[in-house]
Amino acid sequence: MASTISLPLYEKIPRKNALQRTSDIIIFFLLLSLLTYRLLHLKNHGTTWLLAFLCESWFTFTWVLVLNMKWNPVIFKTHPDHLLQATGEPVELSSVDMFVTTADPVLEPPIIIVNTVLSLLAVDYPTHKLACYVSDDGCSPLTYYYSLVEASKFAQLWVPFCKKYDIQVRAPFRYFSNDHVITLSDSTKEFQHERKRMKDEYQHLCHKIEVAVQKSVPPCDFTGDFAEFSSVECNNHPTIIKVVWENKGLPDGLPQLVYISREKQHKHPHHYKAGAMNALTRVSALMTNAPYMLNVDCDMFVNNPKVILHAMCVLLGSKSESEIAFVQFPQVFYDGLKDDPYGNQMVVLYEYIGHGTAGLQGPFYAGTGCFHRRKIIYGLSPDNMASINGKLIEDIFSKIGNSKELTKSAIDALEGKTGTPPNHNLHSHIEAAYKVADCGYEYGTSWGTKLGWFYGSTTEDIQTGLRIHKRGWRSVNCMPNPPAFLGCVPSSGPTSMIQQKRSKNQPYMYQLLSFSHTTYTHYPST
Repeated sequence: MASTISLPLYEKIPRKNALQRTSDIIIFFLLLSLLTYRLLHLKNHGTTWLLAFLCESWFTFTWVLVLNMKWNPVIFKTHPDHLLQATGEPVELSSVDMFVTTADPVLEPPIIIVNTVLSLLAVDYPTHKLACYVSDDGCSPLTYYYSLVEASKFAQLWVPFCKKYDIQVRAPFRYFSNDHVITLSDSTKEFQHERKRMKDEYQHLCHKIEVAVQKSVPPCDFTGDFAEFSSVECNNHPTIIKVVWENKGLPDGLPQLVYISREKQHKHPHHYKAGAMNALTRVSALMTNAPYMLNVDCDMFVNNPKVILHAMCVLLGSKSESEIAFVQFPQVFYDGLKDDPYGNQMVVLYEYIGHGTAGLQGPFYAGTGCFHRRKIIYGLSPDNMASINGKLIEDIFSKIGNSKELTKSAIDALEGKTGTPPNHNLHSHIEAAYKVADCGYEYGTSWGTKLGWFYGSTTEDIQTGLRIHKRGWRSVNCMPNPPAFLGCVPSSGPTSMIQQKRSKNQPYMYQLLSFSHTTYTHYPST
């Protein structure tokens, strides 16, 4: 940052919970009383009571673990307004790379990705400091053309409209679904006219996407910009990288927008979403190399336009640089079933367990709605923050791969020399980006083991977050009002069961405390 911030950017507020503690202690002693009673009368009831005693002992053990986690709940309150100095001069904000992942154009149709991308492009943040990367593991021309090319055209109208009238909900489908909120008495004729124009443009875009999806045909012939999509398969295709929109350093333009479909071959494991995230990390390091990275699923749109400012309050705090690795926003869902009958809206998890873990080392990484420090994704530990020496740089050389450009960008990230310089040309890094997105690039490197998102689990988010915590880093649970992100949640029993099936190989406590992976990006098996 260019200047020192005198006002606190966030507060850690203990949450009063005397009644909850009393209730938990009473339950704990009741459980101990039951176990004691079982044990004293075990000889008189035989095998049945022994089994009951074992089951209740296990339940008591898990109860103690959960009780320990939620004993000291805290709330982190952020102050985005404090990012402005008392003199009114703005702080030099850091650059942010935003990642959106998708893998199936049928289960995740383009209209969903369009709304997520548009909500990201329209956040309240200097646009020349932002870059949005969309990873398409399905290698679909429909996703590329409609989710990015057509979306960028509509964004040139939508983003200025949102910022001019301070629109709070910046995902078009949610904004235009609240027509009853807008009345003649609380809006000018100019606003009504522009809003109608935006709605007509959006409906036109939706109609084009609907027709294309129903006919299952590409948006045009496989020529020119679409030549690379000819004869491709979902799990067997070369790398495709397209710079859809490039910001030339204009603070009032659109953020950078890049499409990535990493190379896939049948004989090479692609490691699902973890592999996609690592490819995004490498490609973005060459193109923009922002010090912070936000990743969201394609169905989690921005609900609070100041979300990045809230995250920066934590990440730019005075002691955060050497303590906090990532800022996790809770997953909140729209149009969920009343009383959450399937338990997949995770209200209890974030309301009780979430606040409790925030008082310890911090919340788990949930796989979406999370801001990471790039240098920590490269394996940096708190002990290395004081000095970046030659031994550490040499270690990076041996782990990151044989791309000199990527190695240089990683060293710049570790030394704090990150961000896009003025008059930066994204197209000049395309060739190097293709190289690091190849399916064979990771062989002989530490990607997936010591660097980036970790492999070996279908729930890569839990594993990655736990390993970051293991190195000594903390995390913060940020819960602004309104919620930062909103997503869709399964509304039927079978769909909910399919969602939770991905967690079957995780240890029981991981599932108990985090309900495992609540990311709805579909990664089909190869």
